[in-house]
Amino acid sequence: MVVKLQEIKREALLKTLEELKTSGYDVLKFIFAVDYTDHMEIDYLLFSTSKNQDELVKVSLDGKAPQVESVMSIYPSANWYEREAAEMFGIKFTNRKTKKLLLEEWNGSIYPLRKDFQWGTDYKKR
Repeated sequence: MVVKLQEIKREALLKTLEELKTSGYDVLKFIFAVDYTDHMEIDYLLFSTSKNQDELVKVSLDGKAPQVESVMSIYPSANWYEREAAEMFGIKFTNRKTKKLLLEEWNGSIYPLRKDFQWGTDYKKR
């Protein structure tokens, strides 16, 4: 299967996803975050049931203060993926209606999937 790829600017995310949804990409399969040390990336894997086609949309983010708009208004299933990326990578999703955490007792100032995370100093194992 061939996956179509788009690399876009953060400011174009909502417009791009709205256009893709209108053109038949009706399923958000997954959102994943990647820490490249000097910057972060958030990727949206979409699927068109009518075309039987995947499309990957990549957005580069600032590594020190990663921030992007929530896409829940377009794909409500983004809720859990955005919450995971926020808690594990420290990515801030603007325009989210809910701020509820996935992990109830989580210290929101440490992000264990970031490359700069140190187990011995950032967080003590229980």
